[in-house]
Amino acid sequence: MKNILFVCIHNSARSQMAEAFLNSLGFENVKAESAGLEEGKLNPVAVEAMKEVGIDISGNKTNTVAEMISSGKQYDFVITVCDVTSGERCPIFPGSAYKRLHWSFDDPSSFEGTLEQKLERTRVVRDQIKARIEEFAGEL
Repeated sequence: MKNILFVCIHNSARSQMAEAFLNSLGFENVKAESAGLEEGKLNPVAVEAMKEVGIDISGNKTNTVAEMISSGKQYDFVITVCDVTSGERCPIFPGSAYKRLHWSFDDPSSFEGTLEQKLERTRVVRDQIKARIEEFAGEL
């Protein structure tokens, strides 16, 4: 079993989307989870963008990296999906021999404008994450 953790700042959008896309591929030997560097709450615009592609993340809980570390779970990959500076804040997981990757995506929580404008920009990020997940899945 390969365990993969996606990390962003608040576990509100990007890491949630990455987790959902990877888990939706139906691998029996891959389990994706997600967490934030800080506490957060699910971004409703990201929830809507994912519903448009048939994935419902509305019931997902947001997690923190500290919670994941304290759980003692081991990961094969820890993938940061935030900007480079924030990604560097991701702590080392003790006792775990994992590969750390960084994929930078724009933060939907920083988008301004009308709901439709935010949704349009979030769709772009969603589609970028989906493409990167599909590429990554081909490497597993």
